[in-house]
Amino acid sequence: MTDAHTAPASPEPRPAGAVPDDFHVFDTTLRDGAQREGINLTVADKLTLARHLDDYGVGFIEGGWPGANPRDTEFFQRARAEIDFRHAQLVAFGATRKAGVRVEDDPQVAALLESGAPVVTLVAKSHVGHVELALRTTPEENLAMVADTVAYLRDRGRRVFLDCEHFFDGYALDAAYAKQVVRTASEAGADVVVLCDTNGGMLPAQVAAVVRTVLADTGARLGIHAQDDTGCAVANTLAAVDAGATHVQCTANGYGERVGNSNLFPVVAALELKYGRAVLPPGKLAETTRVSHAIAEVVNLTPATHQPYVGVSAFAHKAGLHASAIKVDPDLYQHIDPALVGNTMRMLVSDMAGRASIELKGKELGIDLGGDRELVGRVVARVKERELAGYTYEAADASFELLLRDELARDGERGRAARFFRTESWRAIVEDRPDGSHANEATVKLWAKGERIVATAEGNGPVNALDRALRVGLERIYPQLARIELVDYKVRILEGRQGTGSITRVLISSTDGNGEWATVGVAENVIAASWQALDDAYAYGLLRAGAEPQE
Repeated sequence: MTDAHTAPASPEPRPAGAVPDDFHVFDTTLRDGAQREGINLTVADKLTLARHLDDYGVGFIEGGWPGANPRDTEFFQRARAEIDFRHAQLVAFGATRKAGVRVEDDPQVAALLESGAPVVTLVAKSHVGHVELALRTTPEENLAMVADTVAYLRDRGRRVFLDCEHFFDGYALDAAYAKQVVRTASEAGADVVVLCDTNGGMLPAQVAAVVRTVLADTGARLGIHAQDDTGCAVANTLAAVDAGATHVQCTANGYGERVGNSNLFPVVAALELKYGRAVLPPGKLAETTRVSHAIAEVVNLTPATHQPYVGVSAFAHKAGLHASAIKVDPDLYQHIDPALVGNTMRMLVSDMAGRASIELKGKELGIDLGGDRELVGRVVARVKERELAGYTYEAADASFELLLRDELARDGERGRAARFFRTESWRAIVEDRPDGSHANEATVKLWAKGERIVATAEGNGPVNALDRALRVGLERIYPQLARIELVDYKVRILEGRQGTGSITRVLISSTDGNGEWATVGVAENVIAASWQALDDAYAYGLLRAGAEPQE
């Protein structure tokens, strides 16, 4: 007679769209990645992440530790009911039975079965010091705990992977015992035994040597789980693959405890593009950048701009020497075509820019400069002059495009400046009242479509008051402004030039609901710099909206 915990259950069939089983991409963002400082996932967050990861095409998604906390238990209940996995199999994480406890009597083992996950990852000690000090048991009992739990779950239809915690440190202390844990798990029915660099202290050559030896001595199928404490997690993961590992454990964007885990996206991109190994379903590699950024949004962390393959700076070029070569052939300064991972090449405009940088940037913005050397030379000179004054166009493409259009307008037939209003004057007043409160009022005097406009508004600060006054004055003439919203505002005080004098740079990000753009202003005070950035922000927004520039 059997109960609900011990009744045999067949594992769910592998999804029809799944990649072959000869190599595993195993994601642990929902479990190990969630241990990063600053990440606190709700059940809804975990469900959303699981959908993104399944859509990307990883083979396994480790959802958490059922029974360890109510959130993970609820996640597995809801995932079974709410997610139709197309590519991935859901994995429950847990530990081997406790020392001195029969496996069928261990409640956390029962929780693994109750999760309904077709795959279970068990964590086990492979470091004899941890066995004796942390588990407070004997090396022999630890081996029995591994064998009993793996066999028990296998008998009940679960596929089992075993994570050998602190494997590399344990191997250095007692290689024979560490390898015995691997043999025991494999002989008990574990499909994969994962060698974990739990402290993240290994280097690629060390990882490769150990994996190669353990594979030869045990015959087990091996995986790798690398932490990034030496900055080598991705390299260590690939070194393990070189040595024969066929299962890689990673987290999206490298999230994880301390400095993080092996980053899923560089590992997958390297396997597909450098090793020629198809580890994702066809066409999914091009979704890499989108999925990376989507996951960053869910966990509420800004995407890392300089992350390999998927960062916005991954294929950004600033030096004039680079731009000259890229103009001839982009492959001269790029290791892959950015489109392969869903990214794009970007040209950065700065005081390092040369003619090629400006021409390529113009093409990126949809403006053909037509090899006009005199025009390009003017733009280069103006950019260098303004960058010397404190402007930066690397993060303010919209302001650069307006500058470029201004220069085109000087050529008469090349176009008109994208200017929709002219400022006569503006004024912002901050009133400090006796009760400690403040009043902020702004007045702007503008010309638009031949009409002089005077508008006044109040705000929660002088810049907000100027923003509102602009809207009050212009929305009647340009109703498109109602769709424009300022979403970010950054101020930087640049190095003073004389005594206590300083220059202020303001960057403003705006959106119309369909896209986002950034503008820059520089002046001796923050309000004047903010006005310049606001002026550009609304001019560019009206340009995007198709408004007609004034003569």
